[in-house]
Amino acid sequence: MNSKKTLLILAGGLGSRYKGLKQVDGILDNGSPILEYSIYDALEAGFSKVVIIVNQLIPQSYIERLNAISEAKGFEIHWVYQEMNSIPIQDFDYSQRQKPWGTGHAVLCAKEVVQEPFVMINADDFYGKEAYQLASKEIELHHISDLQLGMAAYPVNTTLSGNGTVARGICTLDSENFLMNVEEQTSIQRVNGSVIYTENGVSVEIAPDTLVSMNFFIFHPSIFTSLEDYFYDFIASKPTIAQEFYIPSAVQRMIDEKRAKVMVKASPSQWMGVTYADDKKNIKDFLTSEIQKNRYPEDLWN
Repeated sequence: MNSKKTLLILAGGLGSRYKGLKQVDGILDNGSPILEYSIYDALEAGFSKVVIIVNQLIPQSYIERLNAISEAKGFEIHWVYQEMNSIPIQDFDYSQRQKPWGTGHAVLCAKEVVQEPFVMINADDFYGKEAYQLASKEIELHHISDLQLGMAAYPVNTTLSGNGTVARGICTLDSENFLMNVEEQTSIQRVNGSVIYTENGVSVEIAPDTLVSMNFFIFHPSIFTSLEDYFYDFIASKPTIAQEFYIPSAVQRMIDEKRAKVMVKASPSQWMGVTYADDKKNIKDFLTSEIQKNRYPEDLWN
């Protein structure tokens, strides 16, 4: 595998439902948070560079920990702080704004350090080895370009929490598995064996194998041009003080404007996530099982 590939990790969220800084919360006794399992899997799949988007709450001790791992394991690492003014906005009054502008803005913050195809993920989601292998193959085969992007999607019934509702992007695909639409639903849950969401007070059932976006995108660096255009359009629309510029919305606009197509592949991996604090036990049990199957070493970096 010769193409340079970057893993871009969005680790700047505040985790309000989790009630803690879950991005760096160790899962097992080895102290590794989920994002380190993602890095481990990506390195195995041929990625050699890691860019992490963070906020000022990330402890310096954790940055030093991962820098030491990077040096020992020989991969390139960059830390990018997502601030409200990371992307200059002329004559803008920041005084009413309390946090940065969302995931689209977070990716755009990495513009100066990413010049190669990259996978974008959430820090607090476990995507599985095979998802990175799939993405690496797509990049190696030159399927990722300024005109074609990629996404690994997951069956909705494998992405639910037993501790509350979840937000998922429901994918609609054309006959060739290119993405037509992502519909964000914020109240998906399992009820009496069925997968439902609530819209305008009405419960809507969806098939359990419906593919949903979990923010695992395979991007070409040319996307930064579109993101910058769209971000300034977003600012020009005079958003509310809490409104955010989301990456799925930007991708949808690229599709609608025919700037790019997005090939969707069903991930062969098991997804695991930590939306709520009580979800941590499930992923702890899962990773323990993976270690017992020799899929990971007990101490990830030893």
